[in-house]
Amino acid sequence: MGATPLAWSLSVGLIVALLLFDYFFHVRKEHIPTIRESAIWSSLYVGVAVLFGFAVWIFGGTDMGIEYFAGYLTEKALSVDNLFVFLLLLTSFKVPKAGQQKALLFGIVFSIIARTAFIFVGAALLNQFSALFYVFGLFLIVTAGRLLAEDDEDDDEVDNVMVRFAKKVIPATDHYDHDKLFTVENGKRVMTPMMIVMVAIGGTDIMFALDSIPAIFGLTQNVFIVFTATTFSLLGLRQLYFLLEGLLDRLVYLKYGLAAILGFIGVKLVLHALHENNLPFINGGEHVDVVEVPTLLSLGVIVVVLVVTIVASLVSPAGKALTVLGNLKRYSREYLNKDFTDDPVERARLWSKILENEDKLGTIDRKYFGSEGDVWELEQLLRRVWDEQGRYEKATDYTR
Repeated sequence: MGATPLAWSLSVGLIVALLLFDYFFHVRKEHIPTIRESAIWSSLYVGVAVLFGFAVWIFGGTDMGIEYFAGYLTEKALSVDNLFVFLLLLTSFKVPKAGQQKALLFGIVFSIIARTAFIFVGAALLNQFSALFYVFGLFLIVTAGRLLAEDDEDDDEVDNVMVRFAKKVIPATDHYDHDKLFTVENGKRVMTPMMIVMVAIGGTDIMFALDSIPAIFGLTQNVFIVFTATTFSLLGLRQLYFLLEGLLDRLVYLKYGLAAILGFIGVKLVLHALHENNLPFINGGEHVDVVEVPTLLSLGVIVVVLVVTIVASLVSPAGKALTVLGNLKRYSREYLNKDFTDDPVERARLWSKILENEDKLGTIDRKYFGSEGDVWELEQLLRRVWDEQGRYEKATDYTR
């Protein structure tokens, strides 16, 4: 199992305590988290994960410490990629701003439980069938290629499809009741879309686990390290979402970095499989004398790739342009969504963000706007926003 029963007990206890603390002191009371709040708590969770890593290093030795940090960094980077999908889901389902915290937290808890099952099943299979290292390695290489080839497409139909499916199984409503999972409509107790959002986030994250679990097994086969590094990378993901919400569209080169990391780990797994080979049709069932990649080198490669891709994204003209366009569209849709928030302060913040990003449109190269149809859609969206703001000012006697 990779660690003593005491270490397992203390680690699981710490994780459960952090999740309960997060729920009772932050998520239970519906509110819109500020950037400051998100930054503080995101830093706290990262700090706890780092301190835990040092504890692993001290009590488990240098090799376990390096494996933990390599695994944690890889899983954290992959979890940031999850945030893009979370943003799409929350936008598609038109989840009210104040209710997004609960949807994210429960989705993440569901993901932790599912990934834990994946980890133990994967470890058991690898112990019985070492040839699975070939499968995991090739899968990661293919996944890296898929990341490079895929287009970023929005799926605006996800809300309608999921709601229609839910209505066939459980009586459901199209409307939210704050962050409640069930509400009363026409005298009947019905499910709100919030439940569907939680399931969608958890289910989507399970799909991501198909990439992340093989990736971390490529760095270490220590089940304790795999479990703790994966779980700590997910803890604090809710706070990180609200902290990076405005920057997600700007990380345009992140997928290339993730593809490089997954491809690198895939090659590392294949080399390890060759070294441990027992397949009769490869080298007569004998191990192949190949160079294995040390975990310390893996950690260095992961850090360098992440730093280069993030810095390149933040300073590139494409990153800056896509940030403006992405934020402008998102803030506009949130402003037009009546269920998103009725908080005057939040609406004023959205309006100021719209004006701020609208002023930057003149600095963007025309090639980043897309087709003529994309330009027309953006113009129509902004026209609706200005019409809505005019009605809002008239109704509230609010002036800019």
